[in-house]
Amino acid sequence: MTADPSAAPGALTTAADTAPSVVQSVDWLAIAPPTLTALAALLVLVADLFLPGHRKKLLGYGTLTALAAALALLVPLRAGDRATFCVTTGTQPCSYTADHFTLVIQALVLGGAFLTALLSLDDTRKLPAGEYGFLLLASAAGAALLPASRDLATLVVALEVASLPAFALVGILRGDRRSSEAALKFFLTSVVATAVTLLGVSFVYAATGTLHLTEIAARLDDVPPALDTLAKTGVVLTLVGFAFKVAAAPFHFWVPDTYTGAPLPIAAYLSVVGKTVGFSGLILVTVVAFPSYADVWGPAVAVLAALTMTVGNAAALRQRTDRDRGAVRLLALSSVAQAGYLLVPIAAAAYSSDEQIGSTVAYALMYAVVNLGAFAVAALVSRTHPGNRVDDYRGLYATRPLAALALGFFLLCLAGLPPGIIGLFAKVTVFSAAVDAGLGWLAVVMAVNVVIALYYYLQWTAILFRSPDEAGTSGGAPASGTPRRPSVPAPLTTAIALTAVVGVLLSGAPQLVLRFAAVTLF
Repeated sequence: MTADPSAAPGALTTAADTAPSVVQSVDWLAIAPPTLTALAALLVLVADLFLPGHRKKLLGYGTLTALAAALALLVPLRAGDRATFCVTTGTQPCSYTADHFTLVIQALVLGGAFLTALLSLDDTRKLPAGEYGFLLLASAAGAALLPASRDLATLVVALEVASLPAFALVGILRGDRRSSEAALKFFLTSVVATAVTLLGVSFVYAATGTLHLTEIAARLDDVPPALDTLAKTGVVLTLVGFAFKVAAAPFHFWVPDTYTGAPLPIAAYLSVVGKTVGFSGLILVTVVAFPSYADVWGPAVAVLAALTMTVGNAAALRQRTDRDRGAVRLLALSSVAQAGYLLVPIAAAAYSSDEQIGSTVAYALMYAVVNLGAFAVAALVSRTHPGNRVDDYRGLYATRPLAALALGFFLLCLAGLPPGIIGLFAKVTVFSAAVDAGLGWLAVVMAVNVVIALYYYLQWTAILFRSPDEAGTSGGAPASGTPRRPSVPAPLTTAIALTAVVGVLLSGAPQLVLRFAAVTLF
C-alpha cells in the first residue's frame, strides 16, 4: 500500500486503485455488421447438420438474409465516428473504428458477398449449400472487420479470416482437378504473403513498441537512428505482403489460374471482395500507420501501379478468343490491370493529401458493380457453354439481347467509354489524382494503358453483336454456334438486372459516387 499525496492525511491507497482500468465497454452497434455475419456463418453450419437434402436450398436463402441484415445494420452507423476496444491510458487509441471509410468498404464487401450468394443460389446441385454458405459468410465477416481494424494484430487476423475460407471456396468443387489446383496455388501464394506481412509487422513493432496504427504513425516520426533501417525494412515488407493480396505485379501470377479454376461465383467474389480487402489493408498501413515514411512507400506504390496495369493489359492482349475458360481468364487479367489503376491514388496520397484515397474508393465502387455484372453474364453463358470461351459469346445479342446489352455496358464501363459514364468518370478521377500529386509520368502510363485495354474490351463487345453463324474466329477455330435457350434461374437474372440498373444509375449521376467516397477518411 502507498500513501496518496492528494488524499486526506493518513489515507492509504492500494496499487489496484492507481492502476489503469482494463474493463472496457463494447459498442455493440459499431461491431454489429461483422458480428452478425460471423454468427450467421455458425448458424448455417449447424443448420446444415439437421436439414434434409431436399431443403438444403434454404441455407442459401438464409445466407442472403444474413448478408442483407448486415447491410441494413450499416444504416444507423452512417454518422460514423464510433470506436470501441480502446486503450484506457495515454492517447487512448482504439482497435476498432466505424468511420466513413469503414462503412463504405463494409457496404462494398457485404454487397459483393450478397451478389455472390445470389449467383450461387441455383448452383447448389454442384456446391454443398451448407459448407458453401458457412465459408462465404465467414470470409465476408473477416472482410467486413478489416476496414474497421486500427491495430496491426486485428488487421492481420481480419485478413486471414477473410482469406482462409476463400481457399476452401476455390477448391470446393470435389473431384475437379482444376479447382483443386487453383486452391493449392491460391493457398501457397497467400501463405507466402502472410509470412512476409507478419515479418514486416514484427519489424515495425520492434521499432515502435506498439501495434496501434495511430501510435505507430506518431512514433515513426521520432525513431532512433539505430532503428531507422529496421523500421524502413518493416514498412517495405508489409507493403510487399499486401501487394500479394491485391495481385499487384509481379505478385499477380496466381490470379489467372485461381480465377479460372474456381467456381464462377467465387471468381467474382475474389475479383471484387478479395481485392477490396487487400486495398483496404494497404490504405490503412500506408496512409494511417506509415505517413512518416511516405518517401519510402510512395515511389514503391507508384512503380507497382505502373507495372501492374501494364503487365495486366499486356497479358490480356495475348489471350486467344477460342481458349477454354478464356472469358474468365480475360476478366482475371483485366482485374490485374484494374488493380494498377486502383493503386494510383494511394501513390498520390504520399505526395499530396490523404483525400486522394477517395479516388481509390470511388473507383473500387464502380469496379465492384460492373465486374460482378460481367461475371453474372459469364455465369449465364456457362450454362450452355461450360468451356466459357470468348468465342462462345458470339451472337449473344441474337439469342439473349438483354444479357448482351448488359455485358456490353459492363465492358464499356471497364474500358472507360460511353455509355459507361461511371467508368469514364472513375478513370478521370484517378488520372486527376496522379496529376494533382505531381506524378505526371504515372498519368501518362495510365493513359497509354487505358488505350491499350480498349482493344480487348472492344473486341469482346463486338463479338456479342456478330452473327451467330459467322465463320471463323480470332483463333482459327469455328464458332460455337447458336446456343439453345434454357430457362434462366431467377437469382441469376436478378443479379444481372441489379448490377445493370445500379451501373446505369451511377452513369447518370457519377458525381454521387465521388461525393460518397471523397469525404476526408482519416
